[in-house]
Amino acid sequence: MLKGTSEVAVTAHQLGDPSQQPGRPGRGITFWVTAREAFWIALEALRSHKLRSFLTLLGVVIATTTLIVVMSVVNGMNLYIAEHIANLGTNTFVLHQFQWAQGFDSFLNARRRNKPIRVEDYEFLRDNLQGYQQIGAMAQLMPNPPARYKGHVIDEVSVNAMTPSFADIGREKVEKGRYISDADYQHNARVCVIGQDLVEKLFPNADPLDKEIQLAGLPFHIVGVTEKVGSTFGQSQDNFAIVPLSTFRSIWMGRPELLVFIKSPDSPHMMELQDEVRALMRTRRHVPYREEDTFGINASDTLMSAWKNLTGTIFAVTIGLVAVFMVVGGIVIMNIMLASVTERTHEIGIRKSLGARRRDILWQFVFESGMMASMGGIAGVLLSILIARIVNMFFTAEVPLSAVAVGVGLSAGVGLFFGIYPARKAAQLEPIEALRSEN
Repeated sequence: MLKGTSEVAVTAHQLGDPSQQPGRPGRGITFWVTAREAFWIALEALRSHKLRSFLTLLGVVIATTTLIVVMSVVNGMNLYIAEHIANLGTNTFVLHQFQWAQGFDSFLNARRRNKPIRVEDYEFLRDNLQGYQQIGAMAQLMPNPPARYKGHVIDEVSVNAMTPSFADIGREKVEKGRYISDADYQHNARVCVIGQDLVEKLFPNADPLDKEIQLAGLPFHIVGVTEKVGSTFGQSQDNFAIVPLSTFRSIWMGRPELLVFIKSPDSPHMMELQDEVRALMRTRRHVPYREEDTFGINASDTLMSAWKNLTGTIFAVTIGLVAVFMVVGGIVIMNIMLASVTERTHEIGIRKSLGARRRDILWQFVFESGMMASMGGIAGVLLSILIARIVNMFFTAEVPLSAVAVGVGLSAGVGLFFGIYPARKAAQLEPIEALRSEN
């Protein structure tokens, strides 16, 4: 096997390696020469036996591809969830009736036990909480009412009732016009700020500012238009109208259930502010010391933690699948290397007779095995990047550099591990017995 290449390697080892010449140290050079020879011999072996090499590395390629694709999809989903769903605003947390992202039984218990957050709770926190940057409350009209302007109709629109402070809290930013003002809030004004879906469907050829639309059959004056938000899982986030919370209370619901958004000045004060909100709400509701909260404090990391617990389960299953493929691929590599040792027994005898030590032979075959597996890992990386790009066209996938490093490193590690036994077998061959072997 690879006779010409082997002879070149032997000659290079005999004449070019100073570590084999008396009185000249060169362990670093020996390592480099051995690694270089292993690389070219492995490359020649892969080139000369393309089909066998493909079948040998198939398990490693599949395992690496599976690992990186799953890590890419999970990473893409993490970024998507963080940006579109768990994005409550910078340094912002939410006081609600119950804790989000909890088990179904816990949710039912909290739903029965906890009282809704009311306007009185919002005003109590607004007046007594110290150190916040902004605080705002919101409610939503259910079910979603229709919106009309002249001959144009949208069957369902999200009507969000908010306080003016949401201009600095919410992710909806005004593109044209203005946000709800304090004067609008104090006078229960019938004004609204609309999203881009209402602009496109109700005002395809007109400027919506200062126009009057019908929300749930009642007239509202448009004072602002927000920037486009986009969609989440194919569901548009621009199909809404924002009205003053005071107007909402005077028209539709006197005591709505609220979500109170509290914005901290910076990240280090987030936990302190949450603890203060918890203490104030427990005092207001007279919750005994040993009992659980009768409300929920939710931050972006609450949602992300629940999501990562779910993806952690998915990743654990993937690791099991990858481990099976890697073990199968490693066993195949070990069998091929054992066959290679048998085919190259005569070459090993020549190398030993010319002064090669056991560790030189050992490293030669270990490097060759690791190199073969690494090439399978690199092929898996390239294939996974292609698959991730295709997935990203229809769903979401983002290849992290850590996945590439883990994929290549794991495949190389598998090659080195499963190459130890064939390498030791080659290194333990006696020169005389090896030279008697025929090619």
